[in-house]
Amino acid sequence: MAEDFSTQLNTIPEGWVSAMGMTITYATRDEVRCELTVDHQHLQGYGIVHGGVHCGIIETLTSMGAYLFARERGQHVVGLENNTSFIRAVRAGAKLHAVATPITRGRQTQVWQAQVLDEDDRVVATGRVRLLCLSSEQSLAGEVVQGALSPPQPSP
Repeated sequence: MAEDFSTQLNTIPEGWVSAMGMTITYATRDEVRCELTVDHQHLQGYGIVHGGVHCGIIETLTSMGAYLFARERGQHVVGLENNTSFIRAVRAGAKLHAVATPITRGRQTQVWQAQVLDEDDRVVATGRVRLLCLSSEQSLAGEVVQGALSPPQPSP
C-alpha cells in the first residue's frame, strides 16, 4: 500500500491550501483527496463558488499527486495547463470533497484528472491538468525548486 502523505501536507502553514481552508484527507502517488466547506471567501458576486476555487482545488490535488510520484526520481512538478469545467453551482455552507488520479505519468510530463463533488456526490467541477517534471537542479522563476516534502532517501 502506498504511503499516505496527507498529514505532512496539512502541516504546511502557508499557501493556497491553508488560505482556502482545505483539508487533505488522503495523499499518495496514485490518488489525492481533500475536503472543504464553502465559506464567504470562496464566493463570487452572485453568491456562488468562484470558478477559480474549483480550478485551484483541481490544480492543487493534481500537483500534489504528480509531485509525490516525481519526487521518487528526484523531480519536482509545475502545472502547464489546467482545463476545468464547471458543472453545478454551490453556495456558502456546502461541503465539497475532491479526488485526483493520474491519466499518464512520463519522465517529462504527467497528466492528471480530478473531480470536485458535493455532499450528495454530485459532480460540481471536473478537470484535467498537465504538469512538467523538473529536475532538482532546474530553476523556476529564478530560484531552485524546493518541494514541500523531502525526497525519499536511498536504502543503505
